[in-house]
Amino acid sequence: MKILLVGNPNVGKSVVFSRLTGVHVLSSNYPGSTVSYTNGFMKLGAEQVEITDVPGTYTLDPTCEAEKVALEMLGQGDRIINVVDATNLERNLYLTLQLLERDTPMVVALNVWDDARHHGILIDLEKLEAALRVPVIPTVAVSGEGMKQLVEALPRAAAPRHPARTTSERWMAVGDIVGRVQKVSHRHHTWKERLADASLRPVSGGLIAVAVLAGIFIGVRYASEGLIDRVMNPLFQGVWAPLVLRVSRMLGGGGLLHDLVVGNITGGTINFVESFGLLTSGLYVPIAMVFPYILSFYLALGLLEDSGYLPRLAVMVDTLMHRIGLHGYAIIPTMLGFGCNVPGIMATRVLESRRERFIAATLISIAIPCASLQAMIFGLVGARGGRYVLLVYATLLLVWLVLGFVLRRLMRGFTPELLIEIPPYRLPSLRAIAQKLWTRVRGFFVEAVPLVLGAVLVVNLLQSLGLFDAVADFCAPVVTTVLGLPREAVIALAVGFLRKDVALGMMAPLDMTAGQLVVGSVVLAMFFPCIATFAVLLKEIGPRGLARSTGVMLAATLVTGGILNLLFD
Repeated sequence: MKILLVGNPNVGKSVVFSRLTGVHVLSSNYPGSTVSYTNGFMKLGAEQVEITDVPGTYTLDPTCEAEKVALEMLGQGDRIINVVDATNLERNLYLTLQLLERDTPMVVALNVWDDARHHGILIDLEKLEAALRVPVIPTVAVSGEGMKQLVEALPRAAAPRHPARTTSERWMAVGDIVGRVQKVSHRHHTWKERLADASLRPVSGGLIAVAVLAGIFIGVRYASEGLIDRVMNPLFQGVWAPLVLRVSRMLGGGGLLHDLVVGNITGGTINFVESFGLLTSGLYVPIAMVFPYILSFYLALGLLEDSGYLPRLAVMVDTLMHRIGLHGYAIIPTMLGFGCNVPGIMATRVLESRRERFIAATLISIAIPCASLQAMIFGLVGARGGRYVLLVYATLLLVWLVLGFVLRRLMRGFTPELLIEIPPYRLPSLRAIAQKLWTRVRGFFVEAVPLVLGAVLVVNLLQSLGLFDAVADFCAPVVTTVLGLPREAVIALAVGFLRKDVALGMMAPLDMTAGQLVVGSVVLAMFFPCIATFAVLLKEIGPRGLARSTGVMLAATLVTGGILNLLFD
């Protein structure tokens, strides 16, 4: 048996899914589409049934890719659990009536039942069941209330086949049902409701958004760096390094196989960043350098989602993001990129269209410097004066805006309007956040780590064949004339593909002027992303998308670097 979870966005559908299936889930893309859905399993009596979390939709008359996929998936289910927000019955029942016009047996989960009570909303369950002619179960998914009753009601799922209605007739029926089953009593606004109102006003909402984004950025950066310094580095240096050295001795301490597996080891010590073997850089980069940011950012993202603030943040920045071909939800991948580009690009999956995902991923890889590169910019460029650091960031911001505007004009398609439900503020459930965090972290290890290992192997082979040196010699005239950098900077730019902060550090001994350091910092930030980002970029936008993104990257880097060189000349 296959059960479909269907409902509007932001009704707690994913939390219901987690309650029913636990953490043993599988995320996939719908065939012929990049819209993702989640599968899981649960016991229904003696039978194991499959549960699919269908993409959120407001209607069965599709207006976007996600709603089109939701409609196609409805024909594949034996039962439907329609998750309805009890605090917004009128908005949700339109989809419910559309589902009841089909032949699939259905149960209604009247979710966030506790919030409805707190809002003074009284719903007569018997009258609602009589009107819909299917079981209606009140639930509070974050606490588990009503979930047992929901599962017990599945065998009683009914398919009463309501008559087909026009849109206006359907809304009239919704109004009639709500008028008969729902009563709202007077009550004073709570502090959460007053905060919700302030979050959407232009001035107060803007200040709250800035405070939240700054708090996330600072908190995640310090948390991630703390995990790296106090947990990951000691584990790799104290536990993993001796094992790798033993493998190195077994492989004879040299040769092609040794270089591929272990990498370059000098004086019996391992530099996990620069050694570039499968067991050294291949594991250290994704696990010790990237994973702490993945963990911290996805924890912060879960808190934003489950507290109800994420839709408000998306609304606040939606106008700006539309100028560059995106909508408000793109602010989350962009913010993730400031810690590490890898989770930023992976998070572009929240965007609806392939066009949006390409624009967002390209802008992140070009104009958003990761935390390690930012630390070097502040340390190296900041030593010449704060105004030069400001110039680096101002240039990257201008590139982000201009390039986004250009891509929006050049790429076919349109940016869908941000039509989202604004849920009330809620205290997040630690259990739900932990389950969501586990699913996302597991996805990173399953998808990203093998890609990084494969990319390290390929680049290592190219390096052993001397192709990197050949490319560096070929690019030297462009670097010295167009960008105005010394010839020795070519090697640093090539190393930037492996690690950008190390590459910028290699420019320190070159006796460069402040202007050259600004040009070098901007070019490194915009040039080829580091190997981990490059691998994930290939996974998320495909080979053709990567080729186009790389072309945009090279053109934008040369134009921006050339203009800066002329300004400082």
